[in-house]
Amino acid sequence: MSEKITALAARIQEKMGDSFDDIIESGRELTLVVQIDKLVSACEKLRDEFRFDQLVDLCGVDYMDYRKESADERYSGPRFAVVYHLQSIKDNRRVRVRVFLNDDSLLVDSVVGVWNSANWYEREAFDLYGIIFDGHPDLRRILTDYGFIGHPFRKDFPISGHVEMRYDEAKRRVVYEPVSIEPRVNVPRVIREEGYGGRDS
Repeated sequence: MSEKITALAARIQEKMGDSFDDIIESGRELTLVVQIDKLVSACEKLRDEFRFDQLVDLCGVDYMDYRKESADERYSGPRFAVVYHLQSIKDNRRVRVRVFLNDDSLLVDSVVGVWNSANWYEREAFDLYGIIFDGHPDLRRILTDYGFIGHPFRKDFPISGHVEMRYDEAKRRVVYEPVSIEPRVNVPRVIREEGYGGRDS
């Protein structure tokens, strides 16, 4: 572990440990698992007291079918999370904040008031995962069409989607129709050549 990361983790634990469920050190990275009801206040403290003045990225995560390091141990926690990547420009360091969501509501407070750059990131997570950011000034789709059905980054979303669109010459507009592609399951094939990697007999 990096001594700087360990020292930062200790300072965060000392000043705001009651906001986090877990603080994970992994190599040169620090991940803070924040309690959902303390997200905004924790982010404000990270910005003001620890100088994490820039939100570099924000993304949704779908843990459906996630397995831990041991292939026999299945993950049993909440299905969805939001991950925030923060940077301190003055101190040249980064930290990751993760918040797990309630599977029923997928509701989390917006951090646009903390970092303005969260605006489009939160719209993207809403569009692709269906995560609702309470207090967002303009929460609407940003990548898919306004009439799009579903959230394409969810692991249970069909690869071919639900509808397809095309330009209809007769109607002189774009029309939506049910998907005409038959769903299929791709199974990877393993090809082994005889004698490959071994001695020739």
